[in-house]
Amino acid sequence: MFRSVRLLALVAAAACLSACAGDIPYAELEARHGGGASQYMDLPGDLRVHYRDQGNPQAEVTLVMVHGFAASLHAWEPWVERLEGDYRLVSLDLPGHGLTRAPADYRSSPEAQVAVVDALVERLDLPPFVLAGNSMGGGVAWRYALAHPQKVRGLVLVNAAGWPGAAEGEGGGDSRPLVFKLLENPVGRSVLRHLDPRPLAGRGLRQAYGDEALVTPDLVDRYVELARAPGHRAILTDPRRRSGAEPVTPETFAAVSVPTLVMVGALDQVIPAERGAGFAQGIPGARLITYAEGGHVPMEQLPDRTAQDLRAFLETLPPAP
Repeated sequence: MFRSVRLLALVAAAACLSACAGDIPYAELEARHGGGASQYMDLPGDLRVHYRDQGNPQAEVTLVMVHGFAASLHAWEPWVERLEGDYRLVSLDLPGHGLTRAPADYRSSPEAQVAVVDALVERLDLPPFVLAGNSMGGGVAWRYALAHPQKVRGLVLVNAAGWPGAAEGEGGGDSRPLVFKLLENPVGRSVLRHLDPRPLAGRGLRQAYGDEALVTPDLVDRYVELARAPGHRAILTDPRRRSGAEPVTPETFAAVSVPTLVMVGALDQVIPAERGAGFAQGIPGARLITYAEGGHVPMEQLPDRTAQDLRAFLETLPPAP
Protein backbone atom coordinates (compact mmCIF):
# COMPACT_ATOMS: atom_id res chain seq x y z
CA MET A 1 0.00 0.00 0.00
CA PHE A 2 2.76 2.44 0.94
CA ARG A 3 4.53 1.61 -2.31
CA SER A 4 1.36 2.43 -4.30
CA VAL A 5 0.89 5.72 -2.49
CA ARG A 6 4.52 6.64 -3.10
CA LEU A 7 4.23 5.75 -6.77
CA LEU A 8 1.09 7.83 -7.21
CA ALA A 9 2.90 10.74 -5.61
CA LEU A 10 5.67 10.31 -8.15
CA VAL A 11 3.08 10.30 -10.92
CA ALA A 12 1.52 13.51 -9.64
CA ALA A 13 4.93 15.15 -9.38
CA ALA A 14 5.77 14.14 -12.93
CA ALA A 15 2.47 15.46 -14.21
CA CYS A 16 3.14 18.80 -12.53
CA LEU A 17 6.53 19.04 -14.16
CA SER A 18 5.20 18.85 -17.71
CA ALA A 19 2.20 19.66 -19.79
CA CYS A 20 0.68 17.32 -22.33
CA ALA A 21 2.58 17.09 -25.60
CA GLY A 22 1.23 16.07 -28.98
CA ASP A 23 2.78 13.87 -31.62
CA ILE A 24 5.44 15.09 -34.04
CA PRO A 25 4.79 14.04 -37.68
CA TYR A 26 7.10 11.38 -39.09
CA ALA A 27 8.11 13.57 -42.02
CA GLU A 28 9.46 16.15 -39.60
CA LEU A 29 11.24 13.52 -37.49
CA GLU A 30 12.80 11.85 -40.53
CA ALA A 31 14.16 15.19 -41.71
CA ARG A 32 15.77 15.79 -38.31
CA HIS A 33 16.98 12.32 -37.39
CA GLY A 34 17.03 10.20 -40.54
CA GLY A 35 20.43 11.05 -41.94
CA GLY A 36 22.03 9.95 -45.18
CA ALA A 37 22.48 6.32 -44.09
CA SER A 38 18.83 5.81 -43.18
CA GLN A 39 16.67 3.44 -45.20
CA TYR A 40 13.11 2.20 -44.79
CA MET A 41 11.59 -1.21 -45.44
CA ASP A 42 7.94 -2.22 -45.52
CA LEU A 43 7.42 -5.45 -43.59
CA PRO A 44 4.37 -7.63 -42.82
CA GLY A 45 1.92 -6.22 -40.31
CA ASP A 46 1.88 -2.77 -41.91
CA LEU A 47 5.29 -1.93 -40.47
CA ARG A 48 7.69 0.56 -42.05
CA VAL A 49 11.03 -0.19 -40.42
CA HIS A 50 13.84 2.32 -40.22
CA TYR A 51 17.27 0.70 -40.57
CA ARG A 52 20.85 1.40 -41.56
CA ASP A 53 23.12 -0.93 -43.53
CA GLN A 54 26.61 0.52 -43.16
CA GLY A 55 30.25 -0.43 -43.24
CA ASN A 56 31.94 -2.84 -45.61
CA PRO A 57 29.35 -4.81 -47.64
CA GLN A 58 32.02 -7.35 -48.60
CA ALA A 59 33.14 -8.00 -45.02
CA GLU A 60 33.47 -11.54 -43.76
CA VAL A 61 31.47 -10.64 -40.61
CA THR A 62 28.06 -8.95 -40.51
CA LEU A 63 26.96 -7.42 -37.19
CA VAL A 64 23.25 -6.76 -36.53
CA MET A 65 22.54 -4.40 -33.60
CA VAL A 66 19.33 -4.00 -31.58
CA HIS A 67 18.79 -1.00 -29.26
CA GLY A 68 17.23 -0.79 -25.81
CA PHE A 69 13.88 0.41 -24.47
CA ALA A 70 12.98 3.97 -25.58
CA ALA A 71 16.27 4.22 -27.53
CA SER A 72 16.94 3.95 -31.28
CA LEU A 73 19.55 2.75 -33.75
CA HIS A 74 21.50 5.96 -33.07
CA ALA A 75 22.85 4.28 -29.92
CA TRP A 76 25.12 2.13 -32.11
CA GLU A 77 26.71 4.94 -34.12
CA PRO A 78 29.84 5.10 -31.89
CA TRP A 79 30.53 1.46 -32.81
CA VAL A 80 29.74 2.13 -36.46
CA GLU A 81 32.32 4.90 -36.56
CA ARG A 82 35.00 2.58 -35.18
CA LEU A 83 34.15 -0.63 -37.02
CA GLU A 84 32.74 0.33 -40.41
CA GLY A 85 36.01 -0.24 -42.27
CA ASP A 86 36.12 -3.93 -41.41
CA TYR A 87 32.55 -5.15 -40.89
CA ARG A 88 29.09 -4.87 -42.35
CA LEU A 89 26.91 -3.15 -39.73
CA VAL A 90 23.12 -3.34 -39.73
CA SER A 91 20.99 -1.55 -37.14
CA LEU A 92 17.24 -1.01 -36.89
CA ASP A 93 14.54 0.76 -34.90
CA LEU A 94 12.05 -1.62 -33.28
CA PRO A 95 8.32 -0.76 -33.51
CA GLY A 96 7.49 1.97 -31.01
CA HIS A 97 11.00 3.38 -31.31
CA GLY A 98 12.97 5.74 -33.48
CA LEU A 99 11.61 6.27 -36.97
CA THR A 100 9.86 2.92 -37.40
CA ARG A 101 6.16 3.25 -38.11
CA ALA A 102 3.61 0.77 -36.75
CA PRO A 103 -0.19 0.61 -37.06
CA ALA A 104 -2.36 1.98 -34.28
CA ASP A 105 -3.31 -1.50 -33.05
CA TYR A 106 0.26 -2.85 -33.03
CA ARG A 107 1.03 -5.00 -30.00
CA SER A 108 4.68 -5.24 -29.07
CA SER A 109 6.06 -8.33 -27.35
CA PRO A 110 9.41 -10.12 -27.12
CA GLU A 111 8.27 -12.57 -29.79
CA ALA A 112 7.07 -9.76 -32.07
CA GLN A 113 10.42 -8.00 -31.72
CA VAL A 114 12.27 -11.19 -32.68
CA ALA A 115 9.97 -11.53 -35.70
CA VAL A 116 10.76 -7.98 -36.86
CA VAL A 117 14.50 -8.62 -36.69
CA ASP A 118 14.08 -11.88 -38.59
CA ALA A 119 11.94 -10.30 -41.29
CA LEU A 120 14.50 -7.55 -41.84
CA VAL A 121 17.52 -9.86 -42.07
CA GLU A 122 15.60 -12.18 -44.40
CA ARG A 123 14.73 -9.33 -46.73
CA LEU A 124 18.34 -8.15 -46.67
CA ASP A 125 19.39 -11.74 -47.44
CA LEU A 126 22.09 -11.64 -44.79
CA PRO A 127 24.47 -14.56 -44.31
CA PRO A 128 24.79 -15.95 -40.77
CA PHE A 129 25.55 -12.91 -38.63
CA VAL A 130 26.63 -11.76 -35.20
CA LEU A 131 23.73 -10.32 -33.20
CA ALA A 132 24.30 -7.61 -30.58
CA GLY A 133 21.71 -6.13 -28.24
CA ASN A 134 21.67 -3.59 -25.45
CA SER A 135 19.17 -3.71 -22.57
CA MET A 136 15.79 -4.69 -24.03
CA GLY A 137 17.60 -5.29 -27.32
CA GLY A 138 19.77 -7.80 -25.50
CA GLY A 139 16.60 -9.67 -24.58
CA VAL A 140 15.64 -9.65 -28.26
CA ALA A 141 19.13 -10.90 -29.19
CA TRP A 142 19.26 -13.94 -26.90
CA ARG A 143 15.70 -14.88 -27.78
CA TYR A 144 16.60 -14.67 -31.46
CA ALA A 145 19.66 -16.87 -30.91
CA LEU A 146 17.46 -19.48 -29.25
CA ALA A 147 14.80 -19.32 -31.98
CA HIS A 148 17.14 -19.16 -35.00
CA PRO A 149 20.49 -20.67 -34.01
CA GLN A 150 21.36 -21.53 -37.61
CA LYS A 151 21.32 -17.83 -38.56
CA VAL A 152 23.54 -16.56 -35.72
CA ARG A 153 27.35 -16.81 -35.73
CA GLY A 154 27.83 -15.03 -32.44
CA LEU A 155 25.94 -13.20 -29.70
CA VAL A 156 26.91 -9.94 -27.94
CA LEU A 157 24.86 -8.97 -24.88
CA VAL A 158 25.43 -5.44 -23.59
CA ASN A 159 23.74 -4.92 -20.22
CA ALA A 160 21.05 -7.24 -21.52
CA ALA A 161 17.54 -7.60 -20.14
CA GLY A 162 15.84 -10.87 -19.33
CA TRP A 163 17.93 -12.62 -16.72
CA PRO A 164 15.42 -14.26 -14.33
CA GLY A 165 14.28 -11.91 -11.59
CA ALA A 166 14.31 -8.73 -13.69
CA ALA A 167 11.27 -7.21 -15.36
CA GLU A 168 11.52 -7.38 -19.14
CA GLY A 169 13.12 -4.22 -20.48
CA GLU A 170 13.72 -2.80 -17.02
CA GLY A 171 15.92 -3.47 -14.08
CA GLY A 172 15.08 -3.79 -10.41
CA GLY A 173 15.69 -1.79 -7.29
CA ASP A 174 14.96 1.78 -6.26
CA SER A 175 17.69 3.30 -8.43
CA ARG A 176 15.76 2.73 -11.65
CA PRO A 177 14.73 5.76 -13.73
CA LEU A 178 11.29 7.06 -12.80
CA VAL A 179 9.79 6.13 -16.17
CA PHE A 180 10.14 2.40 -15.40
CA LYS A 181 8.34 2.83 -12.09
CA LEU A 182 5.52 4.69 -13.80
CA LEU A 183 5.18 1.92 -16.38
CA GLU A 184 4.32 -0.55 -13.61
CA ASN A 185 1.20 1.38 -12.61
CA PRO A 186 -1.95 1.92 -14.74
CA VAL A 187 -2.20 5.56 -13.67
CA GLY A 188 1.47 6.08 -14.49
CA ARG A 189 1.04 4.50 -17.91
CA SER A 190 -1.91 6.75 -18.63
CA VAL A 191 0.09 9.83 -17.72
CA LEU A 192 3.05 8.75 -19.84
CA ARG A 193 0.87 8.43 -22.95
CA HIS A 194 0.23 12.18 -22.93
CA LEU A 195 3.06 13.70 -20.94
CA ASP A 196 5.82 15.77 -22.48
CA PRO A 197 8.68 13.31 -21.94
CA ARG A 198 11.42 15.93 -21.64
CA PRO A 199 11.78 16.18 -17.82
CA LEU A 200 11.70 12.41 -17.41
CA ALA A 201 14.05 11.90 -20.34
CA GLY A 202 16.71 14.23 -19.00
CA ARG A 203 16.74 12.60 -15.60
CA GLY A 204 16.59 9.06 -16.98
CA LEU A 205 19.38 9.68 -19.48
CA ARG A 206 21.66 11.06 -16.80
CA GLN A 207 21.10 7.87 -14.80
CA ALA A 208 21.64 5.63 -17.83
CA TYR A 209 24.75 7.39 -19.14
CA GLY A 210 26.25 8.16 -15.74
CA ASP A 211 28.24 11.05 -17.24
CA GLU A 212 26.66 14.49 -17.41
CA ALA A 213 28.95 15.45 -20.29
CA LEU A 214 27.40 12.78 -22.51
CA VAL A 215 23.84 13.95 -21.91
CA THR A 216 24.00 16.83 -24.37
CA PRO A 217 21.02 18.97 -25.40
CA ASP A 218 21.10 17.24 -28.82
CA LEU A 219 20.90 13.81 -27.18
CA VAL A 220 17.94 14.82 -25.01
CA ASP A 221 16.21 16.45 -27.98
CA ARG A 222 16.56 13.27 -30.04
CA TYR A 223 15.13 11.03 -27.32
CA VAL A 224 12.26 13.41 -26.59
CA GLU A 225 11.33 14.05 -30.21
CA LEU A 226 11.45 10.38 -31.24
CA ALA A 227 9.33 9.47 -28.21
CA ARG A 228 6.67 11.80 -29.60
CA ALA A 229 6.44 9.97 -32.94
CA PRO A 230 2.84 9.00 -33.73
CA GLY A 231 1.86 5.87 -31.83
CA HIS A 232 5.14 5.36 -29.98
CA ARG A 233 3.90 6.24 -26.50
CA ALA A 234 0.87 3.98 -26.89
CA ILE A 235 3.09 1.03 -27.85
CA LEU A 236 5.62 1.61 -25.06
CA THR A 237 2.95 1.97 -22.37
CA ASP A 238 0.81 -0.97 -23.50
CA PRO A 239 0.61 -3.27 -20.44
CA ARG A 240 0.37 -6.30 -22.76
CA ARG A 241 3.85 -5.82 -24.20
CA ARG A 242 5.38 -8.30 -21.74
CA SER A 243 2.48 -10.72 -21.50
CA GLY A 244 2.56 -14.16 -23.04
CA ALA A 245 6.34 -14.56 -23.03
CA GLU A 246 7.68 -18.02 -22.28
CA PRO A 247 8.89 -18.45 -18.67
CA VAL A 248 12.64 -17.95 -18.31
CA THR A 249 14.93 -19.72 -15.84
CA PRO A 250 18.73 -19.83 -15.62
CA GLU A 251 18.52 -23.19 -17.39
CA THR A 252 16.94 -21.47 -20.42
CA PHE A 253 20.31 -20.13 -21.47
CA ALA A 254 22.04 -23.50 -21.55
CA ALA A 255 20.45 -23.91 -24.99
CA VAL A 256 22.35 -20.93 -26.46
CA SER A 257 24.78 -22.66 -28.79
CA VAL A 258 26.77 -19.79 -30.34
CA PRO A 259 29.90 -17.99 -29.10
CA THR A 260 28.78 -15.26 -26.72
CA LEU A 261 30.32 -12.07 -25.36
CA VAL A 262 28.67 -10.47 -22.31
CA MET A 263 29.46 -6.81 -21.64
CA VAL A 264 28.37 -5.27 -18.34
CA GLY A 265 28.72 -1.78 -16.91
CA ALA A 266 29.35 -2.12 -13.19
CA LEU A 267 27.57 1.18 -12.47
CA ASP A 268 24.39 0.34 -14.38
CA GLN A 269 21.38 1.89 -12.60
CA VAL A 270 18.80 0.36 -14.97
CA ILE A 271 19.71 -3.34 -14.93
CA PRO A 272 21.87 -4.29 -11.93
CA ALA A 273 25.29 -5.53 -12.99
CA GLU A 274 24.85 -8.92 -11.35
CA ARG A 275 21.80 -9.57 -13.54
CA GLY A 276 23.58 -8.53 -16.68
CA ALA A 277 26.49 -10.74 -15.72
CA GLY A 278 24.18 -13.70 -15.09
CA PHE A 279 24.15 -14.49 -18.80
CA ALA A 280 27.85 -15.31 -18.66
CA GLN A 281 27.08 -17.99 -16.08
CA GLY A 282 24.07 -19.41 -17.90
CA ILE A 283 25.39 -19.49 -21.49
CA PRO A 284 27.95 -22.23 -22.12
CA GLY A 285 31.40 -20.83 -22.84
CA ALA A 286 30.30 -17.17 -22.64
CA ARG A 287 32.97 -14.56 -22.00
CA LEU A 288 32.26 -11.75 -19.52
CA ILE A 289 33.82 -8.26 -19.63
CA THR A 290 32.89 -5.88 -16.81
CA TYR A 291 33.61 -2.15 -17.17
CA ALA A 292 34.22 -0.69 -13.73
CA GLU A 293 33.27 2.84 -14.82
CA GLY A 294 30.56 1.76 -17.28
CA GLY A 295 26.86 2.36 -16.89
CA HIS A 296 23.87 1.12 -18.86
CA VAL A 297 25.15 1.99 -22.35
CA PRO A 298 28.89 1.24 -22.38
CA MET A 299 28.99 1.19 -26.19
CA GLU A 300 28.26 4.93 -26.00
CA GLN A 301 30.09 5.73 -22.76
CA LEU A 302 33.24 3.79 -23.56
CA PRO A 303 33.15 3.43 -27.34
CA ASP A 304 36.89 2.91 -27.89
CA ARG A 305 37.28 0.19 -25.28
CA THR A 306 34.06 -1.63 -26.05
CA ALA A 307 34.67 -1.54 -29.80
CA GLN A 308 38.17 -2.89 -29.26
CA ASP A 309 36.83 -5.70 -27.08
CA LEU A 310 34.12 -6.46 -29.62
CA ARG A 311 36.69 -6.59 -32.42
CA ALA A 312 38.81 -9.04 -30.43
CA PHE A 313 35.74 -11.24 -29.92
CA LEU A 314 34.78 -11.14 -33.60
CA GLU A 315 38.28 -12.19 -34.59
CA THR A 316 37.91 -15.40 -32.55
CA LEU A 317 34.76 -16.59 -34.37
CA PRO A 318 34.98 -19.73 -36.45
CA PRO A 319 34.89 -19.19 -40.23
CA ALA A 320 31.45 -18.72 -41.72
CA PRO A 321 29.89 -21.95 -43.01
